[in-house]
Amino acid sequence: MWGEIFNLDNPLIGVDNTWMLWMVVSVCAAASIVLEQRYEWAARVTGALIALILAIVLANFGIIPMSCSVWDVVSNYAVPLAIPLLLFQCDMRKVGKNAGRLLIIFLISSVGTIIGAFVSYAALKDHIPELAQLAGIMTGSYIGGGVNFVALSNSFDVSENMISATTVADNLLMAIYMFGLIMMPTVQFFRKHFRHPYVDAVEAGTVDMKKAEGETNVAAYWNRKEISLKDMALSIASAFAIVAVANILSTFFTGLIPTTTPVLKMANTMFGNLYFWITTIAMICATCAPHFFGEIRGTQEIGTFMIYLFFFVIGVPASIPMIIMNAPLLLVFTGIMVVVNMLVSFIFGKLLNFSLEEIILASNANISGPTSTAAIAISKGWTALVGPGILVGILGYVIGTYCGLFVGGFLGL
Repeated sequence: MWGEIFNLDNPLIGVDNTWMLWMVVSVCAAASIVLEQRYEWAARVTGALIALILAIVLANFGIIPMSCSVWDVVSNYAVPLAIPLLLFQCDMRKVGKNAGRLLIIFLISSVGTIIGAFVSYAALKDHIPELAQLAGIMTGSYIGGGVNFVALSNSFDVSENMISATTVADNLLMAIYMFGLIMMPTVQFFRKHFRHPYVDAVEAGTVDMKKAEGETNVAAYWNRKEISLKDMALSIASAFAIVAVANILSTFFTGLIPTTTPVLKMANTMFGNLYFWITTIAMICATCAPHFFGEIRGTQEIGTFMIYLFFFVIGVPASIPMIIMNAPLLLVFTGIMVVVNMLVSFIFGKLLNFSLEEIILASNANISGPTSTAAIAISKGWTALVGPGILVGILGYVIGTYCGLFVGGFLGL
């Protein structure tokens, strides 16, 4: 009914109307930034969340398509370019001490994902067919990411209808989940019960922000900076060079390393991952030549705008009608897994004195992966956690498939 009313199969802006679709994604990203910097309420909500909401509304009311080549370009090209731009100031001599802490809470959060799979299976095994296999697939996906979802879908014999319905449920849940994570640092309960040094640093303006009267903290953080044509040229050229080299290396190691044993398969997964090499090369550049890469103006601004494009795109596939019609129990199933992950992450994070920011990013690195983890850290101004967040998220790609195979195999006994 919803799809017929709003004509979701034939949206107002068609999949082939490339220029209009680029206009929509760029205008919505720009509008999110403008609102965030102009109004306090928008700054509290964050521009990232505004971009997500705009995408969900436009897609679910038949204005834009839920899948098209433009969204793929943002995910496959804009995001890889954004990461090196945002890591050029990521000197590992300053970041190293944070990565170890984030790794610990990430592994704890991974245990929470596995526990969530067992809990959700026990609660719904009599109501959802093929749930043992789906639990394994989603365990791998919620510790790693899409690559693990595909690998495990091919490993377990699950019907295409169930895979499609689970994908739809996951898309909507991811939008809701990220809403919650982005809002958490503004909620008094979490601010009271968890330490939050990175939030405090942003709010205190310790990055030399000059805040004008009536200006939001976000606007002050992104205040106008001097930038030259040379800065623009160096930032964009460097980003393309790093992604190109990373692509060569990931392709080379994917073909070089066999997958005949678990150890070799793990090495193939890690060294054959594009984001592993983008992150590694960018951080080597930032650490070994901080006076060159760290001094290029505009890298943070260009990279962050690309990340806002990404926030819009990840909200597009969240089809509310399809969830209501086809996969309500699957939404409950994936929801239980995510809730248990968050409970374990926050309970043990509190007991072990991790900061709110570390817990949020560790949970997100599990459930949503390294790209969105970097996006959240960047959008909130937690720049010291961008590199570590990507690294632990990539680790999830490595261990996710094995965890999924264990859960699916054990529950299928």
